[in-house]
Amino acid sequence: MRLSIIIFLVFNCLVFSQQVPDTLYTPKLEKGKYTGVVYVDEAHNNFHTINNRFLPFAKVLRKAGYTVKSFAHKFTNHVLDTVTTLVISNALSENARGPFVVPTKSAFTNKEVITIQEWVHNGGALFLIADHMPFAGASVQLGKAFGFTFYDSFLLDENRRGIIDFTKENKMLGNHELVDGNEHFKKIKKIRTFTGQAFKIPSKALAILKTTEKLIVHLPDTMWRFNEKTKRFPAKELSQGAVMKYGKGRIAIFGEAAMFTAQLAGPNQFKVGMNSEEASENYKLLLNIMNWLSGK
Repeated sequence: MRLSIIIFLVFNCLVFSQQVPDTLYTPKLEKGKYTGVVYVDEAHNNFHTINNRFLPFAKVLRKAGYTVKSFAHKFTNHVLDTVTTLVISNALSENARGPFVVPTKSAFTNKEVITIQEWVHNGGALFLIADHMPFAGASVQLGKAFGFTFYDSFLLDENRRGIIDFTKENKMLGNHELVDGNEHFKKIKKIRTFTGQAFKIPSKALAILKTTEKLIVHLPDTMWRFNEKTKRFPAKELSQGAVMKYGKGRIAIFGEAAMFTAQLAGPNQFKVGMNSEEASENYKLLLNIMNWLSGK
């Protein structure tokens, strides 16, 4: 690899391992427009929680009118009875610690996967976020239950950079009311993501963020370690974000988490997420997704 690529990968590894929430991030939005209770999973060794890296995520939703609560239970029919909307972001298996190597253990038991599948089918709204390795691998089975194929991988461009822009101009921003806008949804021109994974979607799903052959899926044996032997393939006709109706319920699946929060990373407090100048519309997509999940 060229030295510049090596430097970038080392920088990425250091920066993204030192993320702290940007507590000053506050987008301009209508207060109290939305209603409902949103539960965020914190029972599966989640990398993002509402009192830490997903604090800005919760802050945006609360300012918009939602009630956001932690969900600290394993998934059973009993505990999900009163839940309408559930967010699962970057779950890991119990006691999982780096350095992360393949194969990645599932964050959920088989029984939990079946429970979540049935809960959505019966009317639940699930927002599942599974980032790059090892988070993608930890949610493979849950994604598979709904027909999605996750790759325990990293989505990078040809120069192995993971900052990706989705626009109508590059034909990577899908045709859907969640980005096209209407009386219920804000119109969006550009979304930026920060590495993550790309996945294969079932025929009934609609891609919001579409990847192309210019992007490459890398499948390293160890997190953030790449070399000439690393398996890879073009991300043609894959997605980094999609939505689907499932039975009486709805599901939104995205392969990158930083895009829905605001973080300061590394010693230079590099802005990663909604606070980035080039990701100024990302918060709109977050609100559109939550609104769509509620059935609006």
